[in-house]
Amino acid sequence: MAGSPPKLEHTAEGDPLYPAGQILRSAGISRQQLYQYTALGLIGGIRFNKNGYRLYPKSVFRHLKLIRSLNRLGYTLADIKELFSQRLVSQR
Repeated sequence: MAGSPPKLEHTAEGDPLYPAGQILRSAGISRQQLYQYTALGLIGGIRFNKNGYRLYPKSVFRHLKLIRSLNRLGYTLADIKELFSQRLVSQR
């Protein structure tokens, strides 16, 4: 059907996975920023489809919003990475 949105892929648990383009449009960031955040370990859970395209879990939307908010408050990406690692440690 013309004009219908593409069908999303899902994790084994049934959670939707979103293509990079949708993440970029929603978050208002560049592809380079998305890959930089991934390389720094600020976002994870990335999967690849059979064609090799990156797919992201819904949680990435929340992480990107938090990263951008903290960055606007003056935190560097290194600071944010440290905050995220402390949060993970404190949740164990």
